[in-house]
Amino acid sequence: MSIKVSDYILQRLREWQVDHVFAYAGDGINGLLAAWGRAEDRPRFIQARHEEMSAFQAVGYAKFSGKVGVCAATSGPGAIHLLNGLYDAKLDHVPVVAIVGQTNRSAMGGSYQQEVDLLSLYKDVASDFCEMVTVPQQLPNVIDRAMRTAYAKKTVTAVIVPADVQELDYTPPTHDFKMVPSSLGSSSYAPLPGDSEISRAAEVLNAGEKVAVLIGQGARGARAEVEELADILGAGVAKALLGKDALSDELPYVTGAIGLLGTRPSYELMRDCDTLLVVGSSFPYSQFLPEFDQARAVQIDIDPFMVGLRYPFEVNLVGDARETLRALLPRLERKKHGAWREKIEKDTARWWEVMQRRAAVDADPVNPEYVVHTLDALLPDDTILAADSGSAANWYARHLRMRGSMRGSLSGTLATMGPGVPYVIGAKFAHPDRPAVAIVGDGAMQMNGMAELITVAKYWREWEDPRLIVAVLNNQDLNQVTWEMRALSGAPQFLPSQAIPDVPYADFARSVGLGGVRVEKPGEVEAAWQRALAADRPFVIDFLTDPAVPPIPPHADYDQMEATAAAIVKGDSDRKGMVRQGLKAKVQEMLPGHRHREDRPGARDTHES
Repeated sequence: MSIKVSDYILQRLREWQVDHVFAYAGDGINGLLAAWGRAEDRPRFIQARHEEMSAFQAVGYAKFSGKVGVCAATSGPGAIHLLNGLYDAKLDHVPVVAIVGQTNRSAMGGSYQQEVDLLSLYKDVASDFCEMVTVPQQLPNVIDRAMRTAYAKKTVTAVIVPADVQELDYTPPTHDFKMVPSSLGSSSYAPLPGDSEISRAAEVLNAGEKVAVLIGQGARGARAEVEELADILGAGVAKALLGKDALSDELPYVTGAIGLLGTRPSYELMRDCDTLLVVGSSFPYSQFLPEFDQARAVQIDIDPFMVGLRYPFEVNLVGDARETLRALLPRLERKKHGAWREKIEKDTARWWEVMQRRAAVDADPVNPEYVVHTLDALLPDDTILAADSGSAANWYARHLRMRGSMRGSLSGTLATMGPGVPYVIGAKFAHPDRPAVAIVGDGAMQMNGMAELITVAKYWREWEDPRLIVAVLNNQDLNQVTWEMRALSGAPQFLPSQAIPDVPYADFARSVGLGGVRVEKPGEVEAAWQRALAADRPFVIDFLTDPAVPPIPPHADYDQMEATAAAIVKGDSDRKGMVRQGLKAKVQEMLPGHRHREDRPGARDTHES
């Protein structure tokens, strides 16, 4: 019995163990949609409200499952809409395959309806592999290479299938000239650096007296090895934001996030160390790393194209993080846990105390730091977390402590608005038995999060654990940009660009069958979280928060962190108003661009990789 090209594409995806495709319909993929019907919806077609959300859901699925995320869209506008989510995947090194339709081959070059040069459009975002299927015999090779390349390079690949090709009878490649057969699967591998390079790295690390370690998402599979190394070397460990879940924050020497959204202990760890080891991170902001003449440094990264960046490393080890550390550990000399390690642990403990006191500062009406800090103690140890871009990312980075099997992510490199809600939707399809929480600003919620609550309403009954919680920090302000304007442009607030409407998010959630509550007083915060975590369905909490709480940078000292938060909140009775001139100057003094007596300047970048 013959099958069509569209049938074979879905069959090959199933053979690659693809269980879900995040997609939106359109006539450019009508052949595929009909094939889905014949295949009894295998793999599952997960319908978003917009193609960009389909891409974000595929990214969230891939980030939290370790598998390739697959998304699909129609020709022209559908393919265009996928791009932002695909760039999010590319820049965060996440494996995603996009399958997009195209106009019939006979119409190409005719300025036809929805005709877009997709090969040119996708050549950057899918630069490692982007191909158009023009004859059936290109399959399975094109699908296999797209999947294999996405897995191997942790990147985006794209397959373009014209609408008429989808309807052709499938004919496999034959054993003939210019036919390209293909095989299924891709084995795992763990490259190791040469023995002499590992010995060189050990010499550098053994010579150091104040060792600092920076880990990223590439160290996620090497948790035990990083812990053993930190114990042997008496080191402190900072985490790039994409590696927030790579190591437990319950460990006393883990200083937390690094960068503008990072912690004071991480800042001091880099400022004062004499030796640096970076594992699985492409953290780009070198101003938060040691001075160039300060520390000897070693890097471990699996990608040979990413080593040697960001810092003048003495030894660059290209290899799998876990296997490379396993080879390195026996060559390390145990150091006594002296004043260096004691200072790291003392500073880290103090940091969490300061965060608790900042969260306790009264605000009008609710302190956003209190909202997130309260959640920290209530989270189940298997929660999946996502934060959206903006000031919500500050509080996610600083107030939530990873532990157990918690996972967490955000748009680390593209720093795009809007992925928070679709990320946790993707996560729930990867792990339907685990709770998921998204912390988003009201700007991102209005941009696309509200529409995706409809997607949640459509699918939540399929999840073993129905808990998907969306916490909206409703301050009626595009808050991160407002603070950047105050600090860097001397503009207190430009209301036409920054003020956004107050929307009843919880009411909307209830209107589509979800749970929801609005919180307007600090005394209601904990009860709202507990109610959402105990709910029998997805839940939206609309927290009415104060836009005047400043995201103080990590190089501000502890007294400034506490005093400025309290002073600004007290001095700003208008929730959407401007910070008084004197207070604005004080905040500006502590924000990026101001050189401190003992510190280096910061940076205006919002997120870290």
